[in-house]
Amino acid sequence: MYLRNNMLVLLVAVVLCAGSCYAASAAYKVGGPDGWTIGVDYNQWSSSKEFHVGDALLFSYHPYHNVFEVTKQDYESCDPRSPIAAYSSGSDTITLEKPGRYYFLCGAPHHCEAGQKVEVVVSNLPTPVDSPVISPSPTPSRLFSPSSTPSQAPSGLSTSSTPSPSPSTLSTSSTPSPTPSALSSTC
Repeated sequence: MYLRNNMLVLLVAVVLCAGSCYAASAAYKVGGPDGWTIGVDYNQWSSSKEFHVGDALLFSYHPYHNVFEVTKQDYESCDPRSPIAAYSSGSDTITLEKPGRYYFLCGAPHHCEAGQKVEVVVSNLPTPVDSPVISPSPTPSRLFSPSSTPSQAPSGLSTSSTPSPSPSTLSTSSTPSPTPSALSSTC
């Protein structure tokens, strides 16, 4: 029973760590508090963000603006005549579905030339540097009894050769098992 409970705790800890190692999708209001308008430095705004697949861009703007997704060439020349997609609701949410560069501009006359355009660089979902790993604990778990001797740890797990004393109510087995204190993660 003791071993089963500890393995359950270990499993829950690994699942929680794995879930916390991956960032959830984020939503970004383009232009920050100013939104989608003339007078915002969109290059500075986008370069200060890290966009990932699954993130969303919220374009919030007045009715005389719009949002056109365009090619790099049309972005550089401020040409809205052949958009990939066009939006005009005043509150458009665009999900970034694949890695790469996205180009957006306002198609109202002279707005793009005035700086109302943004390039967004999207990378794949962030992944943890390493998967959750189980590494030796610097001190043995306090769940071992003073009279127990550690046995061979399961593959990937390590226990100390000298267990620490613990309250007798926690000692129900003479064979130590992995505990949450043996987990470390590089997340």
